[in-house]
Amino acid sequence: MPVDLDASAAAPPAGAAPAALELSRVVKSFGAVVALRSGTITLHEGSIHALIGENGAGKSTLVKIIAGLYRRDAGEFRLAGEPVDFHSTAQSKAAGIAVIYQEPTLFPDLSVTENIFMGRQPANRFGRIDRKAMRAEAQEIFARLGVTIDPDRVTEGLSIADQQIIEIAKAISLDARVLIMDEPTAALSGVEVERLFAVARSLRDEGRALLFISHRFDEVFALCDTVTVMRDGSYIATTPIVETSVDELVRQMVGRDVAELFPKLPAEVGGDVLVVEGLTRAGVFHDISFTVRSGEIVGLAGLVGAGRSEVARAIFGVDPYESGSVRLGDRALPKGNPRVAMQRGLALVPEDRRKQGLVLDESVTRNITLAIRGALAKAGLIWSARENEAAKLWASRLEVKTAALDAETGTLSGGNQQKVVLGKWLATEPKVLIVDEPTRGIDVGTKAEVHRLLSELAQQGMAILMISSELPEVLGMADRVLVMREGHLTGEFDRAEATPEAVMFAATAEKEHAR
Repeated sequence: MPVDLDASAAAPPAGAAPAALELSRVVKSFGAVVALRSGTITLHEGSIHALIGENGAGKSTLVKIIAGLYRRDAGEFRLAGEPVDFHSTAQSKAAGIAVIYQEPTLFPDLSVTENIFMGRQPANRFGRIDRKAMRAEAQEIFARLGVTIDPDRVTEGLSIADQQIIEIAKAISLDARVLIMDEPTAALSGVEVERLFAVARSLRDEGRALLFISHRFDEVFALCDTVTVMRDGSYIATTPIVETSVDELVRQMVGRDVAELFPKLPAEVGGDVLVVEGLTRAGVFHDISFTVRSGEIVGLAGLVGAGRSEVARAIFGVDPYESGSVRLGDRALPKGNPRVAMQRGLALVPEDRRKQGLVLDESVTRNITLAIRGALAKAGLIWSARENEAAKLWASRLEVKTAALDAETGTLSGGNQQKVVLGKWLATEPKVLIVDEPTRGIDVGTKAEVHRLLSELAQQGMAILMISSELPEVLGMADRVLVMREGHLTGEFDRAEATPEAVMFAATAEKEHAR
């Protein structure tokens, strides 16, 4: 059960810097639904503070109260020791609070400088916008952050990483003392994450307070000084990062041990179901050959850019390839024909569920049945009763949490959206399931549910190819591990041989690992 705070629970540690922001026992309800029961957190100047918890733990509600989107129903909110009660986001920004979201919202047709100073452009002595002063300040901010971005460049076409830096520059130009980074690394490469972390550390060293929200434990331990855990809308604990561990944080978040995150069920491995031979696409991947057998989970590991997703898309027929072959059972799959691949029993859960896996403004029902609408048709018509029945079956089996099946899928949490994508493809009753980053951006509890589902499917005889950038996930779930580097297969390991060191060596070393 969540911890019931006493007066000492939120007390700062001895020698801590002054508190920049404090929330204590904050409550927020939406009608009969209590989203936040006891929101408590203290951010100190010159510190990076992590906030973690499962989806539905209350993190987003807490952040929206800080940002001025919601007003609290009860509890205390202080900024630099003074009570505050924001009625709007403008009041929050004026008070020195900035929120950097996972997907920034900039004006694509305007320059970097214009985005930074939007709505508050300085004027020269003639009353005109002082573009020279704006540009100079933008350059000075980027220099302080240690990044190189052209202030005159149009924002359209910039990477998500660069857009986030622009949002941070905007916050600095406003002299924000509290910066909230909400899942900022979900769409970034390893190099981009390191650059963002360097910027975050420089902001900390300037004395600003940062709140970092992430599902990735490695990032929390690499970047943060302190971590607060929430569960079921309540505060659980705040701990210096050097005094805790992944195991302890998982127990606090979900009330179970870390070993339960990878529930590997015994499965009888049968014959080859998916056979890939010599698959090649110039400049992308070369001579890719492997098999996946019934009842087996094969993990495909490697660094970002290794070509794993491209291989999966080529197998399914979405992307082209120049040579090689793909067989499903004893029949060859034609190139570039996803429809035939689906008919033969192949399914692909894509890496980007929002852009490639779902129609966000359609209902949960419509998304789950999207790939089987032909089978649901009768006399050329799709009857809503049959569609609802099919959707209800998979929503129930996957425990999709939604107010109603006719709710728009875009309103669901990331974990429940992932379940809907899985449901859509499992409804086709595939023989082979390819899942690309199956748990990216979802909380630790939902990860365990997805892992359990994959394990159950393998136990039932399905062949599964799982692509993941999370090494613990690959090692915890795979019966065999394949490793790619720069478009080549560089390693293959049985479950017993797949150690973190062996897999990382194959993913990074120049020389091919013995297979």
